[in-house]
Amino acid sequence: MYTKKNAIALLITVMFVIVITVAIGFGLKQVNEATQEIQNEKFLYQSSIIVEDVLKILKNSPDLKTVRDGNNTSDLFTFLSQTSLIPFETSGIEIVLQIKSARGGINPKDLNTTTTDIFREYLASKRINSEYINLLQDNMSGIKVDNSYNSRIFEENPYLYRDTIASPTHLKVINDFYSKEYNDNALADVDFEKLFSFSDTNDTNGTKIDLNYASAELWEMMTGVSEERAKELSIGAGMYESDEDLGLSDSELERLKKFKVSFYEPYIFVDVEIRQNKSRAKISFEYNIKKNKGSNFVYEI
Repeated sequence: MYTKKNAIALLITVMFVIVITVAIGFGLKQVNEATQEIQNEKFLYQSSIIVEDVLKILKNSPDLKTVRDGNNTSDLFTFLSQTSLIPFETSGIEIVLQIKSARGGINPKDLNTTTTDIFREYLASKRINSEYINLLQDNMSGIKVDNSYNSRIFEENPYLYRDTIASPTHLKVINDFYSKEYNDNALADVDFEKLFSFSDTNDTNGTKIDLNYASAELWEMMTGVSEERAKELSIGAGMYESDEDLGLSDSELERLKKFKVSFYEPYIFVDVEIRQNKSRAKISFEYNIKKNKGSNFVYEI
C-alpha cells in the first residue's frame, strides 16, 4: 500500500518538475527572444548610422572630387580600381565596403522591342527558353487588377515587387521560379548579375551602359561577338573613349548602337555588408558623383 502511495507521490513529483521545467524553459525562450529583438533593433540602428557615415565619406572624398572635377574616364577608372573592396572593423562591428560602376550592366527596364529581340537571341544561344523574358517583364509591369500576367510567379510569390527588378535577391527569386516551373537549369550557365544593373531611376530616357565597365557577358550579348572576343573587350576596361577604341566591325558597332551606351557615366554602386555576432545586414545604393547624392537604397536585414 505504502509502495503504491510512494509511487504515486513520485509520479506527481516528476510531473511537477516537468511542468516547472517546461514553464522555465518557455520563460527563458521569451527572454532570449526579447533580448535578441532588442539586439536586432540596436543593430539596425547602428547599420543606419554606418550608412550615413559612408555617405558623408563619399561626399567629402577628395578622390571623388577629383573624379567630379576631371569629368573623364581615366579618373573614374583609377578611383574604382583603388577602392573596389575595403574591409574594416570598428567597435566590434565588421564592415565590408564594395564599390563599382553603377552602369556596368543593362537595366532590364531599358530593353525595348529591338534590344529585347537581341537579348532573346542571346538567351537562345545559351539554351534558355524565351519564357524567361516574359518572367522579367511580369516583374516590371506593376500591379495588374485583372491579373493578366504572362506567368504564375505571383501566385507563388504574391508579395514580390512588381515595378522593377530591384536587386540580385529579387532576380534570384525569378530565376529559381523559372528553373522550377520549366524544369530547366540552363540559367546556371549565365551570370545574370554581370548582365544586369538594378538601378531604379525615374529618368524616362533610361540609363546608359558605361562601356568601360561592361562585362564579357554583356559585350557578347550586345555585339554578337564570340566569348573570346567578348573577354578581350571587357579586359580593355578603362581605355575606351570613342567608337574607334573598340575595334569593332561596322555590323558589330551598328548592333551595339541599338543599346544606350556611353564612355563615361559618373555613377557608382556602393554595397555595405555589416556583421556583428549573429546579426547581418546588407545595404546597397547608387551614388551620383556629380550631384553628391545617394539613391535607390536596398536594405537586406
